[in-house]
Amino acid sequence: MLELAIFAIGIALIFDFVNGFNDSANSVATVIGTRVLTPLQAVSLSAAANFVGPFVFGVAVATTIAKGIVSPDDITVYMIIGGLAGAITWSTICTILGLPISNSHALIGGIMGAGIIGLGFEKLVLDGLTKVLAGIVIAPTGGLIFGLLLTTLIITIFARRRPAQVNKTFGKLQIISSAWFALTHGANDGQKTMGIIVLILFAAGMIPELEMPLWVIFAAATAIGLGTFFGGYKVISTLGMRVTRLKPYQGFAAETGGGVMLAIFATLGIPASTTHAITGNIMGAGAARRKFAVRWKVGRQIVFAWLITIPGAAGFAIAFTYIIHLFV
Repeated sequence: MLELAIFAIGIALIFDFVNGFNDSANSVATVIGTRVLTPLQAVSLSAAANFVGPFVFGVAVATTIAKGIVSPDDITVYMIIGGLAGAITWSTICTILGLPISNSHALIGGIMGAGIIGLGFEKLVLDGLTKVLAGIVIAPTGGLIFGLLLTTLIITIFARRRPAQVNKTFGKLQIISSAWFALTHGANDGQKTMGIIVLILFAAGMIPELEMPLWVIFAAATAIGLGTFFGGYKVISTLGMRVTRLKPYQGFAAETGGGVMLAIFATLGIPASTTHAITGNIMGAGAARRKFAVRWKVGRQIVFAWLITIPGAAGFAIAFTYIIHLFV
């Protein structure tokens, strides 16, 4: 069982790396799109902040993942491996296609799929899934409103300033806002893998209760930080260039608003999508300047990817879990 648990933890850390790889765009796309930092500078800053994030905001999200998706008393290590395989497969496909999907929902969909085929629908935890549903609804809509209002406020305050002066000021401020968003991204998404690793340890009988060892936090933080550093530049292009062309003040508004939302979600234990949060803020920031500044067709494609993520990852997880159970 020890060898199986180590193998499962390795897969969980691979998912964490893939998560950082895909989601690197979430915290660096705007600062690259506004030309404030080069891609290398941006991903380096983001990777460092992502590493620190899981140490800052507690473990409420990790607890939701460990206890709030499938009954932890019934799930097995084999099911967790099947769920992770489904999530990794879905996330990798979407990264190759350049779709900034929610890795959080891929993970949740994967664990759900494995639980459904292994235990049945009755072992799903409705309270935890309600938090997930709340995050799905609130993150993009709240992000759109946050980005729109904050950008409008900045435009109103700095209306009489010269554009060059405004761009220079917010160019510097955007470095801070980018690091802030990356910090909250690591706090939210880094915790999800922490929750999975603790669930593996509990299912394998290696810990008596769902508690969070320090080494788990360090391992998850390292994996997501490395994934962010080697981030997916095709996804960066989608968020930073194709959704809307941003000015530095808009990038600052999008990152600041997105970070505030993720900090709230991390504190409340809601496993929200960082992709939902930042994309909603980017669209709101773009729309504040003028409605047609946002390429809404690209936005619709991203929304479509969101809608199919949980069932898509669940489908792969069901297939992988079924295959695993044929041989064990």
